[in-house]
Amino acid sequence: MTPPVTTARERGIATLTLDAPASRNALSGALVGALTEALGHCASDPSVRAVVLTHTGPVFSAGADLKAPPSPYAFVELLRRIVTLPKPVVARVTGRTRAGGLGLLAACDMAVASSGSDFAFTEVRLGVAPAVISLPLLPRLDPRAAGRYYLTGEVFQAPEAARIGLLTLAADDVDTALAPLLAGLRAASPQGLAAAKELVTARVLETFDRDAEDLVRRSATLFASAEAREGMTAFLERRDPAWRL
Repeated sequence: MTPPVTTARERGIATLTLDAPASRNALSGALVGALTEALGHCASDPSVRAVVLTHTGPVFSAGADLKAPPSPYAFVELLRRIVTLPKPVVARVTGRTRAGGLGLLAACDMAVASSGSDFAFTEVRLGVAPAVISLPLLPRLDPRAAGRYYLTGEVFQAPEAARIGLLTLAADDVDTALAPLLAGLRAASPQGLAAAKELVTARVLETFDRDAEDLVRRSATLFASAEAREGMTAFLERRDPAWRL
């Protein structure tokens, strides 16, 4: 079987590619496990200065795989692994990102997306909420924007994602925009990068330490509810849920 995450290295940059385009890079148990493992290898490899997280196909990630979801604890561990990795992690996005995929972006230290990329917190339309992904998201997002997009599930574009703090940059040419960022990381010392990352992620880690267990329980309760079953069934059957007005 083709692995759901592939790795390439060039001049100190490890590129981890979400490579399950048939499922729109949905966050299955297998993909979450493979990405967590790949990040662990990057952490222990002294030749890796930084990590780029990208994707194949037109979707960075469609969010949780409803047919083969990861355990919420495994997903928390993945998000925490990105935040605590002693090397910067930079997301490279050229397409759509939905639901749990936005949690991956928020966990990264920097995120660059093409101007045509778009994003949505679709959980409320399935009868659940962006619970676990709030751990890295809420410390980074503009509060009013979080209220709007969490509650409406509406699609927003890359420039808006940059304005509200989800992205570092929105650019017509993602690789051109990434070049000076990666050059800066290559010029930095490993010790300096690790220490600087600790400073900028401290508030996010406080949220993990304080809220992770509560948000995992909330997520489990929501996913076990009758409304969530209706929402997910409607999604898989390509019909409107019963509550749609």
